[in-house]
Amino acid sequence: MIAASVPAPIRVVLVDDQSLFRAGIRMLIDSQPDLRVVGEASDGREALGVVRAAMPDVVLMDIRMPVLDGISATAELLRDQNPPRIVMLTTFDLDEAAARAVRQGASGFLLKDADPEFLLAAIRTVHAGSAVIAASATRELFAHFPDATPRAVPESYLQLTEREREIFALAARGLSNAEIAAGEFLSEATVKTHVSRILSKLSLRDRVQLVVFAFEHGLN
Repeated sequence: MIAASVPAPIRVVLVDDQSLFRAGIRMLIDSQPDLRVVGEASDGREALGVVRAAMPDVVLMDIRMPVLDGISATAELLRDQNPPRIVMLTTFDLDEAAARAVRQGASGFLLKDADPEFLLAAIRTVHAGSAVIAASATRELFAHFPDATPRAVPESYLQLTEREREIFALAARGLSNAEIAAGEFLSEATVKTHVSRILSKLSLRDRVQLVVFAFEHGLN
């Protein structure tokens, strides 16, 4: 009898200037069989080398750090060939810096005092790409810090089919594949295919960028 293969654990790098905070998060993550911390850094400059060497799936990046802040480090890492998904860590639920980081390509944000189970779920969520971390909080963040420059709806959006626009609207509200599937009487696989096509047509990296796109173009 052939044993079923076990999926490789999700590889995580922690970036925060507080060593005690990193130690606590590392213990939490390493307690999970499907997660593994593969590197740590205490500032953004150090993070660049650690992330590029460890090649993690997900990076938890503090926003405010010495030497190089999290926003600058995130922007630099996202210019790499195959960047990881980066989740910003902040102490404020309405943090303009978090909004700026997500607009630049970060895959979401988390409060540093988030419930441990929520943090673990967030890592898995952003890695799977099937939902937006804390969807309502993400939408509130962009509503509170709107883009100052109004933008016309681009031609790429107009090329979406009617069905794709319907799925776009639901995904822009932060609904997961499972929630969209249940509401639209579709399979999750079908929803996943629709979302993938939408992201490709709009040249968006992930679902949180879809939420950003909706806000920036008044499609929310």
